[in-house]
Amino acid sequence: MPFVKKSFIVKERTRAFLYLIKELGYTQKEAQRLIAKGRLFVDGKPMVKAGDEIEGEIEFIYFEPTSRGLEPTYETEEFVVYDKPSGVLIHPQNRHTPYSLIDELKARYGMDANITHRIDQETSGLVLCAKNKKSEREIKMMFQERDMQKSYLAMVHGKFKEAMVVEEPLLRAEDESAIVRMVVKVHLDGKASKTSFKPLKYYADKDMTLVECKPHTGRQHQIRVHLFHVKHPIVGDPIYGQDEKDIVRFLDKELSQGERIEKSGAKRLLLHANSLEFELYNNLYKIESRVDFEAICMNELSQCE
Repeated sequence: MPFVKKSFIVKERTRAFLYLIKELGYTQKEAQRLIAKGRLFVDGKPMVKAGDEIEGEIEFIYFEPTSRGLEPTYETEEFVVYDKPSGVLIHPQNRHTPYSLIDELKARYGMDANITHRIDQETSGLVLCAKNKKSEREIKMMFQERDMQKSYLAMVHGKFKEAMVVEEPLLRAEDESAIVRMVVKVHLDGKASKTSFKPLKYYADKDMTLVECKPHTGRQHQIRVHLFHVKHPIVGDPIYGQDEKDIVRFLDKELSQGERIEKSGAKRLLLHANSLEFELYNNLYKIESRVDFEAICMNELSQCE
């Protein structure tokens, strides 16, 4: 469990946030935020005012990363790239989350290391991580300036006949029914979005196509929504291409694995972040995944037969 509660003895009366800065190495902003979230306990009760003074025994809940042995795909002095398996979260959803990619990163490279962008929990593939605060700022700026070229692989339903570019605006808002929570959709009021698609291989026996996807913008669920929009939803997608009642059942963790396979074609989303291309510190990088995604797809689909 990465979040642990430990006891500490405060020998001299001091302000709570100053103690966390001095003894545990947090910045002032981090210390005040953690106290405000109720992570520090005095006499069994959470303290919420960072400026209050403490003395004697206290308890504090903090993040203690644990590694499961996931090795990085690529590494330099400033950054590291992981090939994230499907099903692994980027960050913990709450303090009861047993494991996420941030565990691996901080366990190996220290608490200043951080993940610089996100991919969905079920999406596998490359995640670029900074080893220190300076490189984190510069890499995040690179993403903001759209100086990062990414490509994905997706197994989609149907025969994807020719390359195309989809430029449909995407809106992330509560569904009109107020039942489906925060599902992204094509909408004129949405943000400009652009994705290039190129078919790589058609599997006639499965009526599925392996497609290369290159997002030119970084909207949430962009590839998934654009593929659904052109009537080629990703195999295993439990949201886009499904009935509303089944989307709700999936979100509420009530949809069985067998039902998901029957409705979407696989027990996981068959989408993979396959390459990253960028310039950083006057060096050009093109990093490709070492995972054989086509083989993974064939294995997943064979288990569904």
